[in-house]
Amino acid sequence: MDHDDTDDVLQNTFIKAWKALDNFKEESQLFTWLYRIATNEALGFLRQKNKNQIQSIHPIEEQLGKNLESDPYFTGDGLQLKLQQAILTLPEKQRLVFNMRYYDEMPYEEMSGVLETSVGALKASYHIAAKKVEDYLKEHLNLRS
Repeated sequence: MDHDDTDDVLQNTFIKAWKALDNFKEESQLFTWLYRIATNEALGFLRQKNKNQIQSIHPIEEQLGKNLESDPYFTGDGLQLKLQQAILTLPEKQRLVFNMRYYDEMPYEEMSGVLETSVGALKASYHIAAKKVEDYLKEHLNLRS
């Protein structure tokens, strides 16, 4: 996913939100509702991109990792790059939960509304994802426990 793709996903998110605004029943916060739309739009885009590139021998996560390495807008250091690569190894659901909790510091209750999953399942998913990221970093950065 490059910056043009991101712009397209963002634009589609706001178009869908605008068109569905009459259906917003205020059962959740506006932020949660928009986040759910954006998440679904981004996942749909990635699935479609993966389907279109099915003949590729490289999975989408590997392609995203290579895009990150060559992205002129990525200003992180080597450790941040390894962290992003570790996150890309996670299954889709764990990756979502990890990003929402670690980067967005989203409370589990809000995540539950966005992902329509129980708080307990989200806590377990985050714990497993964090352990996998930790193990990846230990292995790839030669860190000691």
